[in-house]
Amino acid sequence: MKRVFLFLVTNLAIVFVLNIVLHLLGVDRIQTANGGLDINNLLVFSAIFGFGGALISLAISKWSAKRMMGVEVITEARSPREIWLVNTVQRCATEAGIGMPEVGIFDSPDMNAFATGARRDSALVAVSTGLLNGMSQAEAEAVIGHEISHVANGDMVTLTLIQGVVNTFVIFLSRVIGYVVDKIILKNERSNGMAYMASVFISQMVLGILASMIVMWFSRQREFRADAGGAKLAGRTNMIAALERLMNRHSEAALPEKMAAFGISGGKGISRLFMTHPPLEERIAALKNAQ
Repeated sequence: MKRVFLFLVTNLAIVFVLNIVLHLLGVDRIQTANGGLDINNLLVFSAIFGFGGALISLAISKWSAKRMMGVEVITEARSPREIWLVNTVQRCATEAGIGMPEVGIFDSPDMNAFATGARRDSALVAVSTGLLNGMSQAEAEAVIGHEISHVANGDMVTLTLIQGVVNTFVIFLSRVIGYVVDKIILKNERSNGMAYMASVFISQMVLGILASMIVMWFSRQREFRADAGGAKLAGRTNMIAALERLMNRHSEAALPEKMAAFGISGGKGISRLFMTHPPLEERIAALKNAQ
């Protein structure tokens, strides 16, 4: 969940800042000389900044993850735990056919781990202190294999492309809606007014929420594939045991109802649309049913 969450937060922040700067500079003009809507220029503008925000997010993903999560990168393994962690990442990376990632630890009581980075051969794999303390080595190895599989499968790059597409359509459609409200409904004959800016802002927020459902759906599908990769690298029994450990930990410390949508095991009803991961029960069942 950390990998997708950090990427989405960074992407939203970058796109938001770009929109403000472009509006202040007057770069986001979408009208023709006679006051009509210039669809071609708007689409090009939307694509440039839609993909630009996603690509910038990808490029700084390791940097932002280290700072937002307080990751301490292991430059020289000293303790037995660090030596085991680096060696395990090295083995999984070699078997998965990728370059050795940076390895880090972040302080958190939650059992968690994530992998991020713009290239398969220059990634970052970070695990929480809660995972190292709360799981057996076999279970932790399966989680590491899961994260290495995300890197080997190119999930961050694919996520970036999908995010670029949805960013493009959010920017494009929000400005079309703003134009319709300002020029057609309110019949404002002057330059874009407050109605345009308010309509763009509100529609971009609403469309952004809807677009995030698409990104979350993609993320959930990739988790099944990463689970299969973790099972291949560390053994299916270990991968199932790691997920069961997470499920037991979650049930012991159930989240309040208002926070259920953000839990690693997912929620019910409409909250499922915003889950980055499928419910743990479904992931375990998929592994048990795999041939």
